[in-house]
Amino acid sequence: MTDKVNERELVLGILLSVTKDEEYSHIAIQNVLTKYQYLEKNKRAFITRVSEGTLERMIELDYIINQFSKVSVNKMKPVIRNIMRFSVYQLKYMDSIPDSAVCNEAVKLAERKGFRNLKGFVNGVLRNIARNIDSISYPKKEENKIAYLSIRYSLPEWIVEDWMKTYGFEQTEEMAQTFLTQTKLSIRTNEEKITPEQLKERLRQEGVTVQEHETLPYAFFISGFDYLLSLPSFQEGLFYVQDVSSMQVAELAEPKDGDYVIDVCAAPGGKSIHIAEKMHGTGMVDARDLTLYKVNLMEENRIRCGTKNMKTSCMDARIRDEASIGKADIVIADLPCSGLGVLRKKKDIKYKMTPEKQESLVLLQREILNVVWQYVKPGGTLIYSTCTINRKENEENVTWFLKEHPVFSLESMEQILPGEDGNDGFFLAKLKKVE
Repeated sequence: MTDKVNERELVLGILLSVTKDEEYSHIAIQNVLTKYQYLEKNKRAFITRVSEGTLERMIELDYIINQFSKVSVNKMKPVIRNIMRFSVYQLKYMDSIPDSAVCNEAVKLAERKGFRNLKGFVNGVLRNIARNIDSISYPKKEENKIAYLSIRYSLPEWIVEDWMKTYGFEQTEEMAQTFLTQTKLSIRTNEEKITPEQLKERLRQEGVTVQEHETLPYAFFISGFDYLLSLPSFQEGLFYVQDVSSMQVAELAEPKDGDYVIDVCAAPGGKSIHIAEKMHGTGMVDARDLTLYKVNLMEENRIRCGTKNMKTSCMDARIRDEASIGKADIVIADLPCSGLGVLRKKKDIKYKMTPEKQESLVLLQREILNVVWQYVKPGGTLIYSTCTINRKENEENVTWFLKEHPVFSLESMEQILPGEDGNDGFFLAKLKKVE
């Protein structure tokens, strides 16, 4: 059964789904891993590493290919382009695979995909790259800082420019390096079902490597497991996969027992479940999102975690819900954003985002905030958060909001940069409505 599955062909399918069909990389990879979960652990690890690595290093890989190919990458057929990309990734970043095997497998895959006439081209370019992989010349930072950062760290130039204006060269390079480092999966204990100590012991019994978080006693980093969905502790809802940064939303919100909380863009539901847990089964978290798919995802997670003081509903946050006006002790507005703080997990966002899309997201965030503030009770709290590090979506939106809605005051505001304490990039603001 497994002999018929070619891992490189699966990698090619993932890359085509992401680069050609606009699918999100984490979804494309997860779909393949779920479908082929019977594959051996090392084969699934290969699929994940080559797919993710190729996507996160794509600008650098294209730069290398263009040094040796008479046909530029953007003029190649999509199949050939992506075979070349993931083959060069293996040549440069995977020493365990012989260069000859990389080249031979690429040629065979090109032929299998109907490009027999390009076998010689694929073979010639890849073998030339393999011979010269350690002597490739890159832009020098002394001569062109933007080109240097863009190619070395595979970041589109407009993102590099934007970050350099805000954070300077050194901080930008530090963040760029962070995005290319491997991160362990972070999880949050479901304290309604198990204590952190008990969960840690349970995970170790299941063969999982567990590392404690320095400041959050219920948070752990886990690694060494084969397949997340196969862990009994996950199936039983004993923990929830969630980035440490987004755990800060519930910490900042400080819900009290009996509170009514509205989470207006709640999918996949991690923050809502966390807040519900903090209220010890009392009160209610009203978790809303735009599509039925997202609501079903939240409901699935709610049921798995056994969260009873939470309900899910399909609702457009841009449209005022008359029944909610002045009812909420806390409103969570973790809004759609450019996502440039989570590039370690979502490798392809940097290629899909544009300055124009970013500007339209700023307007969308303001449109939603203009509606949902009305749900906050006098004396209540509004939490505004994003998973990006762009000032326009973050600090500047808070400044705009306070000017537009003087009934709120700013209690706190924090930009978490990627790499700090194992975090992704994240922004949080806590706003209080006057009594």
